[in-house]
Amino acid sequence: MKIARMRLRQRDSTTCGPSVAVVAGALLDPAYRARLTDSPSSWFDDEQSRVHAEVNRVWPRMLGTTPMGIARAVTTRTEMRGVRYRWRLFRGRRDRLTDVLDAVSEGWPVAMLVGRFIPRHWVLIVDVDRSPRAGRGLELPLRCYEPTSGEVRPADVAAVRESRLTGLGYPRPFAFVLPSGRPSR
Repeated sequence: MKIARMRLRQRDSTTCGPSVAVVAGALLDPAYRARLTDSPSSWFDDEQSRVHAEVNRVWPRMLGTTPMGIARAVTTRTEMRGVRYRWRLFRGRRDRLTDVLDAVSEGWPVAMLVGRFIPRHWVLIVDVDRSPRAGRGLELPLRCYEPTSGEVRPADVAAVRESRLTGLGYPRPFAFVLPSGRPSR
């Protein structure tokens, strides 16, 4: 699925999380993806609202979506394959991000909650380039779906670890939502 070409944008200021969950679900579930590719903009807008209401039953929607809510939304698209998504906090400069990089390398998208002083915005890590020409270690280039623009933008592991992200809305990661106990794709 070429999400960069589809320009899938969040419908309002509080649906970055549902947008990320819908795109992750479309990447992981072919039947769900078919709905998106049949009528991209209208279905995507409606699905953002549906997911937002479903995962934020107690948490006020005006405050966005919690990491638990994103994990629950993505898990609905993966549990038939025995995979559950979970969330974990960012561990700062000492975070090796091995679990995040391994998951994305194996084809499992990883949601990342970013902000400046407080968590504010969800993006989706959809690819990591581990080819010999891509660099090594902290220079590994990531590709991230950014729902405000609907674009897939570059980032690198060093920028994540050092809380100096650019082009994703905010510089600092706060949490990741990633698969646990996953089989190979």
